[in-house]
Amino acid sequence: MSAARILVIDGNRAAIREQQIAAGGSATGEGYVGVLAGLAPVSCDIVRPADGAVRLARALADYDGVAITGSALNVYEGGPAVERQLALAAEVFAAGVPFFGSCWGMQVAVTAAGGRVRRNPLGREFGFARRIELEAAGRSHPMFSGKPPVFEAITVHKDDIEQLPAGTTVLARNDMGLQAIELRHGRGAFWGVQYHPEYSFAEIAAAALRYGTALIEEQLFADRAELDTYVAELRALMRDPHDARLTWKHGLGRALQDPACKLAELANWLRVQVLPRAQQRQ
Repeated sequence: MSAARILVIDGNRAAIREQQIAAGGSATGEGYVGVLAGLAPVSCDIVRPADGAVRLARALADYDGVAITGSALNVYEGGPAVERQLALAAEVFAAGVPFFGSCWGMQVAVTAAGGRVRRNPLGREFGFARRIELEAAGRSHPMFSGKPPVFEAITVHKDDIEQLPAGTTVLARNDMGLQAIELRHGRGAFWGVQYHPEYSFAEIAAAALRYGTALIEEQLFADRAELDTYVAELRALMRDPHDARLTWKHGLGRALQDPACKLAELANWLRVQVLPRAQQRQ
């Protein structure tokens, strides 16, 4: 079977991608492509609607899947960079192509389907999302096959879903709010998470440096020294995700020590939604 065709929608502006790379991370779209390519035979195109008009290499219906990345944008601020992504998400739903989104990706899909996003009144969730618990629907949902019923995940966001659109099934929550959904809208089905299964420890370390001033102002870190220690520990976990001292210190279980468990949501989306469509196409 030839590679599945996936469109990756990079949600970030060029300036943010450059800052993430300078801090030791990856460009948002390319990082997502690298993770998908490590899970299945895929051929990916990247579009960057935050930077300008979208020009697709092929018709949307000719893709086997569409994934939308995280972003530093906020849906409720509007503007062309947001509006182009909402329009593209609406087109993906209309085309009936399997759709997946991380963090910003979930917020865009929800808004495009008629829901509403707000700034989270509980504040920013950063680093590790704690005690994500699967709802009854989540425990039986194929996106979470191989995932424990309660787990941690890498995260960075300050927004959440205020109003869900019709057709939404809530799959997971934690103390900070909604963490995973399935959304059926138009001809399409969207699987989304508020966290970042695609992020490595190195990516969240780079995000910590990029957001450093804001994280200290919000009192998530006492000062720059504490932030720098956190970054160093994340980079140590990148080298050894089983480091006993650091996994104990940060309360990390199997979902962040076992790569297969950490990436289960994306792997399951590919296996259940994308690869069967690619096989039918061929």
